[in-house]
Amino acid sequence: MSSPQNRVAVLTNSISRLNGGIFEAVRNLTLAINTEKRYTLSVFSAIDAYTTADAPLWGATKVHAFPVRGPRSFGYSPELTHALKASNADLLHVHGIWMHPSVAARSWSRQTTKPYIVSPHGLLKPAALQNSGWKKRLAALLYENAHLRHATCLHALNSAEAEAFREYGLRNPICVIPNGTILRDEILRDRQTDGRSILYLGRIHPLKGLRNLITAWSAVRNEAAAMGWRLTIAGWDQNHYRAELERLADQLGVRSSVEFLGPQYGEEKELRLRSASAFILPSESEGLPIGVLEAWSYGLPVLMTQACNLPDGVLAGAALLMDSEAQSIAAVLLTFFALTDDERAAMGRNGRSLVCECYQWEHIGKSMTEVYDWILGQKPKPSCVLV
Repeated sequence: MSSPQNRVAVLTNSISRLNGGIFEAVRNLTLAINTEKRYTLSVFSAIDAYTTADAPLWGATKVHAFPVRGPRSFGYSPELTHALKASNADLLHVHGIWMHPSVAARSWSRQTTKPYIVSPHGLLKPAALQNSGWKKRLAALLYENAHLRHATCLHALNSAEAEAFREYGLRNPICVIPNGTILRDEILRDRQTDGRSILYLGRIHPLKGLRNLITAWSAVRNEAAAMGWRLTIAGWDQNHYRAELERLADQLGVRSSVEFLGPQYGEEKELRLRSASAFILPSESEGLPIGVLEAWSYGLPVLMTQACNLPDGVLAGAALLMDSEAQSIAAVLLTFFALTDDERAAMGRNGRSLVCECYQWEHIGKSMTEVYDWILGQKPKPSCVLV
């Protein structure tokens, strides 16, 4: 059994809501592993606008955040690098790539000769590589390829991401462990529905397929209006993309049935999920979306693309599958409208059951702890590791 003295440094570019779904994934995984009381985890990150506000969400986990020098998009922080080297950690777990933490991780590894594991969180998927492609190619040459290739283990959220690692040319061992969510029974008891609404809740970014979603909504506007359906688009706006989407909704004449909201955090986010009738994610590229898992935990039926990498949701009868093209999204919306209320409710129940069986952080934390044990030579290779 691992000693409580085993120390793990968790390295990420942000410990706040600005890191989107990665923030939720890293925080909950870290809390779950700390609950095991076999490893002591400390988190290292750069400071951003919401660091102070969100630091209490990490509970008793020690969080160390340092100022950024230069552009926030790279996150250069020499103080972070120094603190990491002084941490005396036995193992480093890096979450996210393409930024300064990758450089800091390699520097730590060269100095300490200790192992590290990297969780790219979907950022090596083909569509993600094409986004700002020339910058990623330059970063790969300068530091990221070396960072990835020298990792003791890579963490994939599913088999599709593991395949993407191999396609990129990486030959490291890979552990396949999904993201998770929190299942709370009071969610259904206090459910507050507000008419019929389909919710998108996530980053407002071109890769999320929102332009095609609005185009699809315009194609089904008559059916949506006849049955009282509305579309709500909520989340953090990246590079002013929301304004472009609002203009498109105006041009297509669907602005009256499409509501745009800003970021939803804490109680606002919970209220939004409680009041929704369904959840939609038309994304072109994902690792394993926390948003879908959260929607299922709230008993919501889900409409999602194959890029969400959750085929078990379709097999369990918890989701309808679509392509990211507008025509496919429109067809699935019509299929969903045609379901009875009982059929939609059954989809939501199926999603909650799936979360209960496969996607609770408690179980996921235990799986990652087994990977840590193996990396440190304390236990045999677990079944989730591919070599």
